[in-house]
Amino acid sequence: MIHLFRLDTLRVDLRLLVNTLEDKCRFKSIAVPTMAILENKPERAELVTEWKNMLGHQLPILPPFEQFWEELPDMFEWLRSLVPKVVHKSIPSLLEIDTDWQPPSMAHAWHTAVPFETIRFAAANRLCVNLHYHGTLRLIEPYSLRRTKEGNFLLHAVKHNTGESRSYRIDRIESAKITKIPFKPKYIIELTPSGPISTPPTSIKTRSSSSYNAKRYKPLKRKLEGRSISGQPTYFIQCTACGKRFKRKRYQTQLNPHKNKEGYPCACRIGYIADVKH
Repeated sequence: MIHLFRLDTLRVDLRLLVNTLEDKCRFKSIAVPTMAILENKPERAELVTEWKNMLGHQLPILPPFEQFWEELPDMFEWLRSLVPKVVHKSIPSLLEIDTDWQPPSMAHAWHTAVPFETIRFAAANRLCVNLHYHGTLRLIEPYSLRRTKEGNFLLHAVKHNTGESRSYRIDRIESAKITKIPFKPKYIIELTPSGPISTPPTSIKTRSSSSYNAKRYKPLKRKLEGRSISGQPTYFIQCTACGKRFKRKRYQTQLNPHKNKEGYPCACRIGYIADVKH
């Protein structure tokens, strides 16, 4: 009965979503988007060409355009038919897991040799990871972070080439690098997109090339176009990731390398106008 109630609730929510989309398109005097319309739009060629220019500077690794485009038909089918997506099971574990511990909802950059934040980014964007572990390189699909009864943190993943389930102790990972190889999830992606995670340091002391180097990336001093004139407004630009605010004398949303409110390096370089004072 509970499952039927949830299904009915989901159908109502989807119907409201579809109705809102139709109302907005009607107000804008445009057709409700379909896959056929998008495929025949001349702007698609421009989107493919400018994909990297528009988004490449905002992400550690830009997923390929084709990965998103190929998923659009399934999204439209799900939206139109009002059928919920198939829910996968959690990846199995061979060890006894501490069920009282759950990964928090957000991660910041860690001061360890393992750039685990990049693994979480890869999982959220369905990208494989080149994992160096025990001196060998493995191409994996990341799924879950769990803690054993003994207190060890394990990355649960699937070997991309063989489909075999594997678990890797976090403190024994030597390095991790995101690839542009997409994967279709076989299990639920349980590496949540937000919140700090505290894990033991790795046995390898050298940093991965994908980790942040605070000394290398010093804040850049840029001259804004034109001079600031007395009486002109002051713009408060807020980082879209960490929420930190910066004063600007000109409308400039690009951010320099900076640290978030907790003191960790923030990877975001784009902000938005949060306030204007005259």
